[in-house]
Amino acid sequence: MDFVSIRIITDEINRLVGFYEKVTGVQAAWGNENFAELRTAHCRLAIGTTRTVALSAPGSARPADNHSVIIEFLVDDVDALYERLKSVVEEFVNEPTTMPWGNRTLLFRDPDGNLVNFFTPVTPAAIERFRS
Repeated sequence: MDFVSIRIITDEINRLVGFYEKVTGVQAAWGNENFAELRTAHCRLAIGTTRTVALSAPGSARPADNHSVIIEFLVDDVDALYERLKSVVEEFVNEPTTMPWGNRTLLFRDPDGNLVNFFTPVTPAAIERFRS
């Protein structure tokens, strides 16, 4: 088994895809007007409209209603990225903070309210955990 994707369901796909393109620097690949993916080396962030939910499991997912998942991205320099994102992100949950497990993290919300974490391992143990 290989974990390959997480999907966000939204009512405003163009807005959300545009936001993730800006914050990640990754261009989305569009399947159609209801579905797009941002592809990284190890995973894909899929973004679909509520119309995609209706095709397979009507009513099973609600847009802009996430209160339990944090979407995480490993980045080279969370502090530099924070400076760049100040003009893009409307709601930061915290500024870059070094966590007890050795990652420097930046939490913010996307336009639908989903939590996003950009992090950089900064201690030797954390750096070792993320070596490819």
